[in-house]
Amino acid sequence: MTFTELNRQPSGREMKNYTQFTELIEELKKRTLPDEMMELINQEIERLNSVSEKDFARQLVKSKAYVVKELEKRLKLVPKSYYRNLWTAIGMAAFGLPIGVVIGQALGNIAYLGVGLPIGLAIGAGVGTQMDKKAKEEGRQLDVVIG
Repeated sequence: MTFTELNRQPSGREMKNYTQFTELIEELKKRTLPDEMMELINQEIERLNSVSEKDFARQLVKSKAYVVKELEKRLKLVPKSYYRNLWTAIGMAAFGLPIGVVIGQALGNIAYLGVGLPIGLAIGAGVGTQMDKKAKEEGRQLDVVIG
């Protein structure tokens, strides 16, 4: 089974997403994927080919995110820096805010709440970088950056 060709040409504003999506497809062509995953990706490409010019940019973002999510969920394949980007946000919310609250309460001034955010950012980035490193060692990292 082969991938369906994306037969739309992007305008200036969607060029970044278009380039990332086509690079992702090119990288996936180098790998052996199950037929159900190929079918899912082809459905997204066909959806992009059939959408109106006005809705193309929005659908391109949705399709790119959906394909990346399904690759991670079903095959554990991830683009470069996937876990770092994910865990940076998680670290700020799950670690940074509680640390900031504790610091603010300890010092008697809740204005110190923001001090915990960079701490959480560093923790999350560290955890995510380790997970990216592990994915690369296991051969699960795609040679493409999705941002």
